[in-house]
Amino acid sequence: MRVALFIPCYVDQFYPNVGLATVSLLEALGVEAEFPVAQTCCGQPMANSGCMDEARPLATHFVNTFDGYDYVVSPSGSCVSMVRNHYDHLVDGDDPIAAAVRSRTLELSEFLLNVLKVGSIPGRFPFQVGLHQSCHGLRELRLGPCSEVMAPRDSMMQRLLSGLGDIRFSQLARRDECCGFGGTFAIAEEAVSAMMGQDRINDHVQAGTEVLTAGDMSCLMHLDGIIRRQKLPVRVMHFAEILVEAMAM
Repeated sequence: MRVALFIPCYVDQFYPNVGLATVSLLEALGVEAEFPVAQTCCGQPMANSGCMDEARPLATHFVNTFDGYDYVVSPSGSCVSMVRNHYDHLVDGDDPIAAAVRSRTLELSEFLLNVLKVGSIPGRFPFQVGLHQSCHGLRELRLGPCSEVMAPRDSMMQRLLSGLGDIRFSQLARRDECCGFGGTFAIAEEAVSAMMGQDRINDHVQAGTEVLTAGDMSCLMHLDGIIRRQKLPVRVMHFAEILVEAMAM
């Protein structure tokens, strides 16, 4: 099985430890992931801003870079959703190579649970953890339950974390509310974005969250900025970082 690792721009530039944790986690589970050095941005920032002409060559480059792999794995629900759900107008819809690359691009928890069939991951994490379900991962990749959908659905992130010893989960008042980041929305509507982020932090603080986690560092970057400015006693970690730290305990 040939597995390629796709690292989003903000992970590469701001949170390289998340990429390293992803590699460590995959290797601990017996997967030797390759890192194609030609990879660049998936084009999501441009597409979010309506700059389709600028996004199109990036989408084509993504397809060409990751052609030939059985799976492309990324620790980012939003970037994976961009490839799977929003490349329709950026690449040739009749191109079998593009279709194959898109369908084989998976978010990390999807790959661990649906492909590797990972059960319980050994380790301890004696903290109360608050889960943030990012909008793209939740509503476009279906990685967790949505309050507006009555059909039952597990949170893949919680399934992976729940096997850790001594872990506790915060009971939030609004478990699937947006953090307010929304990519370019945080720039265009700064005040609204900050207020939405504050609402999410207040919910976690009231629930007793000690470690706030998600599958998207873009959301966590936004929330962590609020946490640091207010000097709140909450640590922010990608779920891959939690799993790697727990396995070392």
